[in-house]
Amino acid sequence: MTPKLPLFALAAALALGLAAGPASEAQAAGCLKGAIVGGVAGHYAGHHFIAGAIGGCIVGHHVAAVNAEKQKELQQQQQTQPTPAPTPTATPK
Repeated sequence: MTPKLPLFALAAALALGLAAGPASEAQAAGCLKGAIVGGVAGHYAGHHFIAGAIGGCIVGHHVAAVNAEKQKELQQQQQTQPTPAPTPTATPK
């Protein structure tokens, strides 16, 4: 395998991901970050950057989904909590 082929495969995968459009933007939130980190880690762990990129994409997508769910729960909690009434302040005489 030539060194340019894995780079071409990664570029093709990114192009397909970007061509999917805004509908899958939220799903790809962590995938691209994870793929970059996993690819670099896989490269340094024995020139397995494609496997690292795939694994990083899976893990990054999962982490982004968990963070999005936590953020949604936090927003729902903030909306359902009643706002406390302001405490009266004493004016000095």
